[in-house]
Amino acid sequence: MASFSSLTRRLVLGSAIALVVLASPVLAGDDSFTIAVIPDTQNYVDYTHQTAEGFAFDANRMFFEQMQYIADNVESAGGDIAFVAGLGDVWQHQTLKIDPGHAARGFKTAPNPVLDAHFAPTPKVTSVEMPAARKGYELLMGKVPFSVIPGNHDYDAMWTDSKFPPAAKFDPKDMSTLGMLHPGGLDNFRSVFGNQSAFFKDKPWYVASHDGGADAAQIFTAGGYRFLHIGLQFDAPDASLDWAASVIRRFPGLPTIVSMHDYMDKDGKRIPNPMIDGHAADPQDNSPQMIWDKLISQHDQIFLVLCGHEHGQAMRTDPNRFGHKVHQVLADYQDRGQTAKDAGVKSDWPIGIGDGWMRLMTFDMSGEVPVVKVRTYSTHYKKLSVDTPEYAAWYKAHEQPHLSDADYQRMDDFSIELTDFRERFDASAK
Repeated sequence: MASFSSLTRRLVLGSAIALVVLASPVLAGDDSFTIAVIPDTQNYVDYTHQTAEGFAFDANRMFFEQMQYIADNVESAGGDIAFVAGLGDVWQHQTLKIDPGHAARGFKTAPNPVLDAHFAPTPKVTSVEMPAARKGYELLMGKVPFSVIPGNHDYDAMWTDSKFPPAAKFDPKDMSTLGMLHPGGLDNFRSVFGNQSAFFKDKPWYVASHDGGADAAQIFTAGGYRFLHIGLQFDAPDASLDWAASVIRRFPGLPTIVSMHDYMDKDGKRIPNPMIDGHAADPQDNSPQMIWDKLISQHDQIFLVLCGHEHGQAMRTDPNRFGHKVHQVLADYQDRGQTAKDAGVKSDWPIGIGDGWMRLMTFDMSGEVPVVKVRTYSTHYKKLSVDTPEYAAWYKAHEQPHLSDADYQRMDDFSIELTDFRERFDASAK
């Protein structure tokens, strides 16, 4: 296939000739760069999705293939990926029924006939899933700045909260009838992606952390600007938001990207999934709207928010309190299971895998108005979404059934004009 640099030239310039252009190193001051966005990878590394458990193929190979593609196309390897943002739910299962911290605060579990088997604690988290996650991200070590944040599945425990038990009968049209899950404990996550891990300790681009690395900040330089990235834990509490605000004050004037797992649904609403509403279960946690109100809208440096968690895609733009635009982008492909169907997997429930899909956000800084070209690419099918004729037939019914095929395709292939970027950052970020 074409190199990543030639692929992005095709995306930005629309030139078919560029498909055969060899990649060249990205030089300081180059006007184009890409952020690779990795949505929820839990179904790739899920121990039940491996041949050792009788599954049709080793789904974790799809994860390794995705990470190798990124590693092969970072700037230091001659491509144009300048930063990588992992959006959480790195693995699938948990090791505890409830974490000691929440138990000490009086939280209790409720029986859940539908979900208890799925979220039963298992040692295969530490023997299969976490090692696979580590192996995948090791492919990026020493090659590119990156961020990994904890999603709800990455916590040590995830239980049905006794205050929100399941209904007597499950209604597929109302997910709240399943009861409400609540996550707790981050020892597992910190053991792999904590601030003392080999991934981040003493790295000059890893500039700040909080709660052992559950929240962390990075700086990268690309397109003639220095960018600040802040990653927040799931339904971040006030302590995390206060820390993030302090990081922004420490690096004044830098264009800032914030990533978090749970922020926006596929209709573009800043609301939690009713199955796992952190603030409802624990008032110490902030809802997505609260995070907007307390942090995102209050700091003019933040111009872009990235999130996963909700199955599908969405994008919205809102003015912050200074009147400047904040672009908020959802991408989560974990529920896509065409690869399982291709392999002949039979199931009463759809088998989510991910099918290799990820986001490539290419920043073209050459014009008076910078433009971000958002594309969706599968490292398994080795195609962009717009070059996949079956795309809508495969996925639309589960993600955006109300859209036409053409409108659905556009949800994974669009441009964002950064109309006020120069005004906000030219004097402070170069």
